[in-house]
Amino acid sequence: MRITSVSAAVALTLLCVSTSLYGQRPDDQIDPRSMALLKQGEAKLAAGNLAGARNTLETALAVDPRNRMAFNALAKVARGQGLPGRAIRLYREALRLEPNDLDALKGQGEALVTKGAVVRAKENLAKIEKICGKDSCAPAVQLAATIKKGPPPQATAQQDVNPDADTPETAKQ
Repeated sequence: MRITSVSAAVALTLLCVSTSLYGQRPDDQIDPRSMALLKQGEAKLAAGNLAGARNTLETALAVDPRNRMAFNALAKVARGQGLPGRAIRLYREALRLEPNDLDALKGQGEALVTKGAVVRAKENLAKIEKICGKDSCAPAVQLAATIKKGPPPQATAQQDVNPDADTPETAKQ
């Protein structure tokens, strides 16, 4: 009697688990609607329509949040809009889906250099070189060049002030 109830419980558990696994799509199968939206977003990005590309790519991610190529493209849009912090976060999302994504590692490294985090960018370069092996791959070469170039110069408040310009206080005198 005890064995019958235990075996029935085990059978029900296996049935539930196998049914839920059967209904899920494999990770490499992205919704075709999301892929179509990705292509539209990339076309808008290539045309320079950053706002339209962002909207289309965000829709692609809403349709299928496992579309790492949409994360990469959206990160490129963020970099084009001068938002390297947002780009870093979006590349991180792509890397959660595929830790060995060379484009995401390179893009995140370049965005890190823009933010001034050269040490973290070098960590990305080391990961890329490890993935590529002994062969020199294009993402490694491009990221190494960006790191060598260094972060862009930052304008400070001191540099933006024109000492010869009239201020409201001097204009009243």
